[in-house]
Amino acid sequence: MAKLYVVGFGPGGKDHMTFKAARAIEDADVVTGYTTYVNMLKEIFPDKNYMSTPMKKETQRCQMALEEAAKGQNVAMVSSGDSGIYGMAGIVLQMAQAMDVDVDIQVIPGVTAASAAAAILGAPLMHDFAVISLSDLMTPLDKIMKRVEYAAKGDFVICLYNPKSKKRTEYIGMAADIVSEIQGGDIPAGIVRNAGRPEESHEITTVSHLKDAHIDMFSIVILGNSQTYVKDGKMITPRGYILEEDLKIRGEE
Repeated sequence: MAKLYVVGFGPGGKDHMTFKAARAIEDADVVTGYTTYVNMLKEIFPDKNYMSTPMKKETQRCQMALEEAAKGQNVAMVSSGDSGIYGMAGIVLQMAQAMDVDVDIQVIPGVTAASAAAAILGAPLMHDFAVISLSDLMTPLDKIMKRVEYAAKGDFVICLYNPKSKKRTEYIGMAADIVSEIQGGDIPAGIVRNAGRPEESHEITTVSHLKDAHIDMFSIVILGNSQTYVKDGKMITPRGYILEEDLKIRGEE
């Protein structure tokens, strides 16, 4: 039976790609995906047969991939980051059920934007955290902001995907206001742009200054919790280890 690999290939470069993801792409007869992601992979796998669709054509993309696999070809449906976190895994499985196709579907995880951004900032996700997308294309805005509110009340570190676009310029400010009111405006906030890509950049600021920060759709924003601090340029959320006693014991040895 032909296979349909739903592949998360990480931030974009081969250095962040798992061996399993690379093997799936190399073994595929056809590689399908969003046009921007396909163009990234063409630089790494130039000899593959590619098929792509533009943004907002996800269902057509899945149908195309499933039809190719049903013909007997091995297909890699690619997503940046992790295929199961705002990626294509869910819709591929749903479409396969709706189309009633007999295809072996394998979901292959990848380095998601949250972990890639966290590594650049230091260690802000060392304790419980919530991942929330600020895109309201499929989720009502009031529900998104309610999720931000309850995550802040629960003292979660909050990782925001899709924080800002040309049309959605106010949502990051709305989220920052909610967190500021609950946690205080001095909570550390990290912004990573183009994580793992050549244009990568980052900055660490506070929740109260997010409205003035340079943020776009290629950014990930991580808001700390009440314990998060910044030192030596690193954003750190302690997990609760008692370092003082350990250091004292070592000093007495």
